[in-house]
Amino acid sequence: MIDSSIINDLTGADVFGSDDAKIGTVGQVYVDNDTQTPTWVTVRTGLFGSSESFAPLDDATFEAGAVHVAYEKSFVKDAPRIDTDGALSADEEQSLYAFYGNSSGTSTSAGLADQDGGRSADATDTRGHDTSGPTTDDAMTRSEERLHVGTERIESGRARLRKHIVSEQVTKTVPVSHEEVTISREPITDANADDALSGPGLSEEEHEVVLTEERVVTAKETVPVERVRLGSETIAGQQEVTEDVAHEEIVLDDSAEADGTVADRDARS
Repeated sequence: MIDSSIINDLTGADVFGSDDAKIGTVGQVYVDNDTQTPTWVTVRTGLFGSSESFAPLDDATFEAGAVHVAYEKSFVKDAPRIDTDGALSADEEQSLYAFYGNSSGTSTSAGLADQDGGRSADATDTRGHDTSGPTTDDAMTRSEERLHVGTERIESGRARLRKHIVSEQVTKTVPVSHEEVTISREPITDANADDALSGPGLSEEEHEVVLTEERVVTAKETVPVERVRLGSETIAGQQEVTEDVAHEEIVLDDSAEADGTVADRDARS
């Protein structure tokens, strides 16, 4: 339970879920009208804190400048959306307690604690009259939407290096040689007469010559030829973003005036 002594410290504090995931930051603190005990906080979530979810403080803790609630981030972000512009009605508070599985919210209503004093905006604190909604002060606030544009990095694809074996034919010309039989005849002369007459007069003989040839022999070896790395580079570009933004305009409705002479004065002049 978080007591009223640290209300001023809650606004803007980081909010973490029971799964230790950061949900967002505290936008506004709602307190019990009777005890001034903080009962709810709104948690700003989404890009640039563009939306708010209600989270109960019944079992929450405040440690090291951060609020830890008893619910997971996804559960809190799914809480019912309720306007954060004043006190919670009984029906609104009951719908929140029903979502979080707690019925204790039926006994009291809660008011909005401002950032300066942690004061409860209960029904008795009025300084003006509003015919269309909750009573406010004597001025009307004009608001407008501001477009905030940012970037986030997401995965757009993956690239892999993969190598495989490809076979191709290589043709090379290699010179080769072989031996062929030749017959040479020479007449009988004084120089070879002794060799010619050394044998019998008539006989049968065989002479054999071994013939050789060159044969092509191939061999292969594997050698490294290059190194290939996979990397990435950032290419900068520009992209136009178009969104609709709304703003409020305040005009004078003088139909209720007797003479229709109400002047519209610029407060800045």
